[in-house]
Amino acid sequence: MEKKRILFILNPISGTVKKAGIPGKIDKYLNHGLFDHTIRYTEYAGHATVIAQEACEEGMDIVVAVGGDGTINEVGKALVHSSTAMGILPCGSGNGLARHLMIPINIKKAIEIINQCDIRELDYGMINDNPFFCTCGMGFDAFISQKFAEGGKRGKLKYMQLVLSQGLRYKGEPYDITIGNEELHHFAYLVSCANASQYGNNAYIAPQASMSDGLLDVIVMDPFGFLDAPEMGFDMMNKTLDRSSKVQTFRTDHIHVHRQEDGPVHYDGDPVMMGKDIDVKIVKRGIRIVVNPDAKLLKPNKLQNAITNLFNDISDFRASIKKGVK
Repeated sequence: MEKKRILFILNPISGTVKKAGIPGKIDKYLNHGLFDHTIRYTEYAGHATVIAQEACEEGMDIVVAVGGDGTINEVGKALVHSSTAMGILPCGSGNGLARHLMIPINIKKAIEIINQCDIRELDYGMINDNPFFCTCGMGFDAFISQKFAEGGKRGKLKYMQLVLSQGLRYKGEPYDITIGNEELHHFAYLVSCANASQYGNNAYIAPQASMSDGLLDVIVMDPFGFLDAPEMGFDMMNKTLDRSSKVQTFRTDHIHVHRQEDGPVHYDGDPVMMGKDIDVKIVKRGIRIVVNPDAKLLKPNKLQNAITNLFNDISDFRASIKKGVK
């Protein structure tokens, strides 16, 4: 059997994980009976797209993004509507797409997923002609993405510090939202469009989102106060945000948003400035991705179960207090 050609594109500065040992792990754990592999390093922003495009034109079977959601975006947009599949070795700050696909954060285990070579055709999104694979949005999440990028320092702790320090100061803005024949005029904290379920670090903005249903999950979140903040955080980590009274969720293949001022948006966590009119749509089965074939069989670990149970207990306690007050 002829070996498949696979290229690993490694972003040496993404996320918080040291990458010096990754080439050695690839050499050690990759199935060399199945793959002939090459490793290339990015040297500047956007370089992963150039490398992936060259690999695609050369007929490479798989191009693996070694980094976070930003690196995945750079690689993925070069591979859409091609026969070249994208693999993922997650080592970014949030790893939203990898976590949604249940690709292990452990590099050895992620390489073992690649060795199984289960490739599926999945959806991706477009925001004003820019491809995204996980989420995009405007409002608070775009504001935080911009601050995060400006801060230089990466990591979950830095991100949480920004969310906690800025979350209640951010007041929201008015949006005119068109979904199909329905028009909404909403003063919102954020408007998020999700192809996958989470931002990263298991923060689920759209817990029911699927990359194979041909639809975006649109989340319109109301501004909220100090007393609501803990419950909103619990709901996001507990996959119950879609049940919150502060959230409206829609499913559609296309949405248009008009806002009063130009401002930041994010796609796959990276902020960019865009104008007043934002158009977002889904592209069905437009990219081939190496997936975890056992993803649906995986169960949460004991820590995740404990956190889930704690969140449920707190929610029940809060509900009983509200009921008692009434």
